Amino acid sequence: MKFAKIALSIFAITSIFAASVNAAQTIKDDSIGLRHESLLDENKVAGDETKYRTDPAGTSTKIERAFENAPPMIPHDTEGMLPITIDNNQCTMCHDPAVAESMGATPIPKSHFTSFREQVNLDKKGELERDGKVVANSSDLKTIVKPLDHLSNARFNCSACHAPQSDSANVPVNNFVPDFRSDGLNSISNLMDTVEEGVK
Repeated sequence: MKFAKIALSIFAITSIFAASVNAAQTIKDDSIGLRHESLLDENKVAGDETKYRTDPAGTSTKIERAFENAPPMIPHDTEGMLPITIDNNQCTMCHDPAVAESMGATPIPKSHFTSFREQVNLDKKGELERDGKVVANSSDLKTIVKPLDHLSNARFNCSACHAPQSDSANVPVNNFVPDFRSDGLNSISNLMDTVEEGVK
């Protein structure tokens, strides 16, 4: 019992000492973050104006992928192309593999014409069901690779992953250096070759 009291006393003294040391090392709020202004003062702070690229589709320069299999950024003007709806997906007019080469566009990869979802249903109670049996844990779902003859519904909304770029002057420095396994992967996808890596 005495040992516990001594240990508790030492812990309390150490905590008070640590708090006083930390108080002496206060960080000024204008040194936190990227804007170099007080975090409490919004009067002088304004973000860069968003200026999306205006190059028409077909005339723009491709943007290299940020890392292997990263969704490519949209290098051209998207005015009038968004939002994507079930009745209007203008991306497919140029990027569909059947026409992409003739349009000078990057073709939609095979991964977008593939279902990776196990075929499960909801039972009357709203629980996941496979072959008439409840799937007790969603981690029991199995990854499948099923080729489709159409664009997967999970990949239909292109702007969920692909985004236009703004030409901004106030861009934070990025020291990230991507490591591609082989040449050319900064402009193409190899996801179908690697999708099951690390999966048991």
